[in-house]
Amino acid sequence: MQTQPTVTFDDIPIDERIRDEALEHVAALEGFHDRITGCHVVVSQPHRHRRSGRLWSVRVDVIVPGADVVVSRDRPLDHAHEDVHVALRDAFLAARRRLEDHARRQRGVMKQHEGRSRGRIARVFPDRGYGFLVTPDGREIYFHEHALGGDGLRGAAVGAAVTFTEEDGDLGPQAASVQLIRRRPR
Repeated sequence: MQTQPTVTFDDIPIDERIRDEALEHVAALEGFHDRITGCHVVVSQPHRHRRSGRLWSVRVDVIVPGADVVVSRDRPLDHAHEDVHVALRDAFLAARRRLEDHARRQRGVMKQHEGRSRGRIARVFPDRGYGFLVTPDGREIYFHEHALGGDGLRGAAVGAAVTFTEEDGDLGPQAASVQLIRRRPR
């Protein structure tokens, strides 16, 4: 890295443990993408006026040749971010995905979306926000509730027929753009 990475705290006391953890995440990004020229991390608690459930916000600015990759994890409804370590992890995972996309664009490689596949909903975990599809050849594929439009998991019943596009996720194949196949009334 050409410039020293910086970690700043926006209107909160400086915590050296959080700074060290953020710098470890920066080092991991450097090991993943060797052309990073600078990185700035801002840690804040914008919702400090609450008495409980204070959410952390993490912004990561990564400078690489040809682009500035900016990730801001400020989700007011994501209560997992009451833990600063989870907020840091999520922000750096998103930064890594954006760096992967930038590297693909630099190499001229774009994601190829194949045709839509068919399957059925095998399992649904509405309290956790995800489920699994089963394909006609018996493979199980993960899907997140955001991949379902409309009612999300509320409209998803085990055994319901769906169409979806398959893509590579962080932990293997996952379904994107899942659509329920509605039967026409007779």
